[in-house]
Amino acid sequence: MKINWSAREVDVFLALADTLSFRRTALQMHLSQSAVSGTLARLEEMLGARLFDRTTRTVQLTQAGEVFAEQARFLRHQMDETVRRVQAVAQVQVGRLALAALPSLAAGAVPRALARFAAEHPGVHLELFDCLAGPAFDMVRAGRVDFALTAANPAYADLDYTPLASDPFVLLVGRSHPLARGRGAIAWADVADLPHISMPAGTSVRQYADEALLTHRIRFAPQYEVEHLATIAAMVAAQLGVSALPELAAQVVRRPEVVTRPLKQPLLRRPIGLVTLRGRRLSLAAVQMVALLRQEMQQGGAAP
Repeated sequence: MKINWSAREVDVFLALADTLSFRRTALQMHLSQSAVSGTLARLEEMLGARLFDRTTRTVQLTQAGEVFAEQARFLRHQMDETVRRVQAVAQVQVGRLALAALPSLAAGAVPRALARFAAEHPGVHLELFDCLAGPAFDMVRAGRVDFALTAANPAYADLDYTPLASDPFVLLVGRSHPLARGRGAIAWADVADLPHISMPAGTSVRQYADEALLTHRIRFAPQYEVEHLATIAAMVAAQLGVSALPELAAQVVRRPEVVTRPLKQPLLRRPIGLVTLRGRRLSLAAVQMVALLRQEMQQGGAAP
């Protein structure tokens, strides 16, 4: 049996079940009496059962009609509930929002944006994955996250990249270091010979440091290579060396024993962008989250 009725047809049937009058049903549903009869005939044909006993004076539900009326009321309730839930998601009342972000962002700007979003939309379940660009791209492709925040343009045919902000580089030095006494920007070439603490090759931070010194024909050779920002800050505080980091990353590990100085010549800015699956439209919740993230990054020193 092929069932192909519409919500409108179900509503006409329920109105007739309530009024037991073709005339009153027609007036209530803004139809002609013949249209009401035609709707009933289609339902009875699809169900293979007579739903009403009709005489010239009375209209009564059959036993099959009583069963269908009970189920139709439940069906309409479910349909209304479905619409309500979909609209609630569209209005950012309930649902799920997941994002991936670089560790330096996931430990700074992102939590602040999540907190603001959660306060406004407590019914939305939030998920955050802190990871490097490669795994973040895979999560976007697999649909595990709505979007990713990375410093790398994926340049893949199935992914879109939208610039959000750019993050200037600063030099971290121990408070007792001679460079800690100044306030102005320091040239990359002037700190090239100092022992550096940097992230491993392949990370966005390391790639930008390599690029900055290559403009002076200097090969960057850090004294130490570590993966975690907290480790870098602790080593700088212990006077083991200096470290060039994006401003947002430096803010994550700010501590009294460490001073930051701007870097110049070249004035490098790490781009931060939104990575999404091509052809997939962001939900209203995701759009609002992106706006909050942009605000938090700009307040943290990143430029639009």
